[in-house]
Order: sequence, then structure tokens, then C-alpha cells
Amino acid sequence: MSDDQIKQKIAQVQAMYGQELMQKANVTGVGIGYKRIKGESTDQLALVVMVKEKVPIDDLAPQDRIPSEIDGIPVDVQDVGGMFFAQ
Repeated sequence: MSDDQIKQKIAQVQAMYGQELMQKANVTGVGIGYKRIKGESTDQLALVVMVKEKVPIDDLAPQDRIPSEIDGIPVDVQDVGGMFFAQ
């Protein structure tokens, strides 16, 4: 599958599940990006779920846990801190 096809599939997953993911505690955004491992970007496209702060999975309520994959698409949780918008 080409990168464009993968991005299209991720966009479909984002459209279907983005609002649901945004309702989870700590989530600040959902988008398309590259999976990171130990802070380093990889070449693997993923659905990126941005959070204020990464929390150990055992400290999260079951309804606030983010799956590692949705509909065959890898999901990467990335710590972005609080988001501030300049005016």
C-alpha cells in the first residue's frame, strides 16, 4: 500500500473514531503522523493521539485507555503537554 493509501485509511479511521478518542481523559488532539519510539520518529504512519501527559495504562480508567490499533491502523499516543494558541 502506498503512503497516500495509508494516509487515506488513517483519515477514515480518524473520521470514524476521532470524536470518541477526544472524549477520553487527557486527550488534546487526534491526527495523522509518524509513530515515535522513545521520542524518535519512525517511518511508520499512524493515527496519532495527542495527550497532555502520558500516564501508565494501569493508572487509567478502562474507558480512558487508548488502543494500540484501530481497524488495523497503528495508534501512537504522543505527549504534547498543554496546548496554547497565540493570538
